[in-house]
Amino acid sequence: MSLGLVGIIASLGLLMYLAYRGINVLILAPILALLATLMSGGPLLATYTQVFMPALGKYAITYFPLFLLGAIFGKLMDVSGSAKAIADFIVDKIGAQRAILAITLACGILTYGGVSLFVVAFAVFPIAAALFKESGIPKRLIPATIALGSFTFTMTALPGTPAIQNAIPSPYFSTNAFAAPGLGIIAGLIMFVGGVAWLQYRSGKLVAAGEVYEPPVATGGGFFGRGRTGSDDAPRGDADGEGAVTVKEKVEVEQSEADAQLMDRPHVPWVIAFAPIVVVIALNYALVNWIFPSMDFAYLKQEAYGSVGIDDVAGIWGIIVALVASIALVLAANWTRLVDVKDAVNEGTMGSLLPIFNTASEVGYGAVISSLAAFGTIKDAVLGVSSSPLISLALSVNVLAGITGSASGGMSIALEALGDQFKTMAVEQGISLELVHRVTAISSGGFDALPHNGAVITLLAICGLSHRQSYKDIAVVAIAVPVLALITIIVLGSVFGSF
Repeated sequence: MSLGLVGIIASLGLLMYLAYRGINVLILAPILALLATLMSGGPLLATYTQVFMPALGKYAITYFPLFLLGAIFGKLMDVSGSAKAIADFIVDKIGAQRAILAITLACGILTYGGVSLFVVAFAVFPIAAALFKESGIPKRLIPATIALGSFTFTMTALPGTPAIQNAIPSPYFSTNAFAAPGLGIIAGLIMFVGGVAWLQYRSGKLVAAGEVYEPPVATGGGFFGRGRTGSDDAPRGDADGEGAVTVKEKVEVEQSEADAQLMDRPHVPWVIAFAPIVVVIALNYALVNWIFPSMDFAYLKQEAYGSVGIDDVAGIWGIIVALVASIALVLAANWTRLVDVKDAVNEGTMGSLLPIFNTASEVGYGAVISSLAAFGTIKDAVLGVSSSPLISLALSVNVLAGITGSASGGMSIALEALGDQFKTMAVEQGISLELVHRVTAISSGGFDALPHNGAVITLLAICGLSHRQSYKDIAVVAIAVPVLALITIIVLGSVFGSF
């Protein structure tokens, strides 16, 4: 094995381990990219300024509007009381006796409408806790229930979802968020039905064994509860430990503040609460399928506008316009309920910066790795797994999402490194690029939910539970069932094509 290949493997391994240990990927990605470069004998400064940074900048330029608008929209839905109103409405209609189904649907509707999964987790957890306690369902199942509704079928499968994971493939394949809608719905149903069925089975089994709402005392934090060095108890703070505070302590403070804020949320009629969610999906669909195709965008061929066609930008444009319209609707419908619009918009704006630059930094990392000579061996191995680009694509995205602990990060690295090859292979074999888009999106939502995933760690901390108590069920609903859905879609797409 060449030193360059060892460098790439070591770099990827360290990225996974150190990200789990709490080191921000914004600093990790360039350092580890340059480590791989050093072991490959490449120039460090030139690689950083001419490869890493341009790739980071290109990603930020393309997707920053989606991160920004999505964060503002989610914050406004939260502070206006609309998010809580939607959750309350679903629970009221489904019934407390069907707590697992009710919470899954509440989370699903909110995230499908563009509300951040972190906003959803904070908003829905108090409701879930009350429902599960009333129904006698073990608390340990709450994280998996929220995970099922927040980062599975609405994140990657359902057509039209404004989630960034569904938007990233668009520029690479000239597709939009509604790519392969039939296959997306099938995948979404597999995830939803399979996840709910598993959680209902687990609930019945745990209750029959005598477990009540409150979980048994855990034997410690960490990876599946081993020791006190894992995610729930890992110290964060100064290097010398002075003033350090744990993730769990931070989230407990944030949760108590969130609970108090939820109590102060104004009452919002359910029709008003749901309206922005409907607008996001409906307007996006109308734009990419009817409005944009009927307009003249010949000027896009000019060099000043990137020499592109409308198909290259429609997927991003549709989501941008839909989110802007929905933000305007939330403001107009809830103006008297919003205490401080400026603060809400500012908080949403600032909240978008770290996620976009984290993911963009991972894209820069992928660009550096793919520029190294030793990457040719990895590329040949990935492309040689199967003659089908769908299988090779699914494998590479899943593996990289697992390593980075990020659906968007893993997908972005894979597409940055191999997107052109996958597109060429698909066109040569007559495979619909819409199918490629959907397989790419769904692939990002499989191995990304390994224990070091940031959303998993945060969700467990919000719920006050450890990996040992709850991760098994998260793994089933957020990894095993989505991978089953992915395999089903690849088989159906290979036999029947895109639909």
